[in-house]
Amino acid sequence: MQIGNDMKHTNKFILSLVAGAVALASGTAFAADQQQDGIKIGGSVRVNYGMKLYDDASKDKGGDLTFDTATLKFDGKKGNWGLSSEYRFTSSTNYIKYGYAYYDYNPEWQIQFGINKVPFGNRDFISNSWWFGIPYYLGFEDNYDVGIKAVRESNGWHTDLAFYKNPEYGPTENKRYAADLYTGTIAASGVEYHNEETNQLNLRQTYTFEHEGGSTTVGASAQYGQIVNNQTQNTGDRYAAAVHLDSKYEGWNLQLQAMQYEFDAPDAADPNKIAMSVVGWQYEVASKGQIYNANLSKTIKTGFGSVKFYNDFGVMTPDVDDSSYANSYQNVTGCAISAGPTYTMVDFVMGRNMTFSTANNDHVGLPEVGSDWDKRININFGYYF
Repeated sequence: MQIGNDMKHTNKFILSLVAGAVALASGTAFAADQQQDGIKIGGSVRVNYGMKLYDDASKDKGGDLTFDTATLKFDGKKGNWGLSSEYRFTSSTNYIKYGYAYYDYNPEWQIQFGINKVPFGNRDFISNSWWFGIPYYLGFEDNYDVGIKAVRESNGWHTDLAFYKNPEYGPTENKRYAADLYTGTIAASGVEYHNEETNQLNLRQTYTFEHEGGSTTVGASAQYGQIVNNQTQNTGDRYAAAVHLDSKYEGWNLQLQAMQYEFDAPDAADPNKIAMSVVGWQYEVASKGQIYNANLSKTIKTGFGSVKFYNDFGVMTPDVDDSSYANSYQNVTGCAISAGPTYTMVDFVMGRNMTFSTANNDHVGLPEVGSDWDKRININFGYYF
């Protein structure tokens, strides 16, 4: 597939940042404070089994076993400078997940620049499964963009302050790790979109306190950015805000999150919806709404490693002018098995009016086709090195 100019410029930008960081690092005499000097190379190979219980062809052949992803990771540090990157290869494409240089200003502050993780929502994930939570499909979980981020850790307080110029790839690209606004035509509706993200600010503050049997992290996140119509060059805006909790007690883990978001796109053909793209696909989502997540898990130590049992539930409630728009739901019940260098996730996925997990509703929060919960089974096996 041809790589667009935006993608080429982004890759050149990241390579120059990393090269600059390495060059500066090579000339310093600072002692390593958090990590030994040197380059660490790692990665993984993963395969995936899936069966759609709502699809007769999938059920008749007993599902599909396919190559999922191979990853290659580089982590390096010299003195106070370092770099971190991950690149992914799938059966149909390849793309960068993240790639940034960082500088440890002092024991409390770190500065990251390049494609780094957007600080929004729960600090790690708002999900336990391979399937992620609903925020992922709108760009609010495990998302990575191009910019600079300052991270501070002190006495239980964790602060993230970031500015992102744009996503890691251009708006017409759908082969990306995390969801971003999309420019192109959505086949299901025939609507053509011309939106792209720019000039985004993020602030997240959390506090972790220790207690008997574990720890609890509470926090809040805010995000604001612009939307450019790349056909008319007019500008709109977008925002999101969230409160979140992540509590651990004797192997149990409770995650709660509530968030509000809005995409106010300029010159929109239909202001009630907007287009997103991720992992080689594109779809429409309600332009304004709330997302609520409640996840519970229990990790049990074993002789070979550990097993984590979990249930992840999410609901998205649209808040647009069109009253026919309906809630989207996703529930994932499963377990994650850690044994030596392997990590396996076994998921039973239930979706309603939700992209990727339903038969006839390839969107999030739009008018529902039918009123059924669709179901699928997914098993992802990974070997890590």
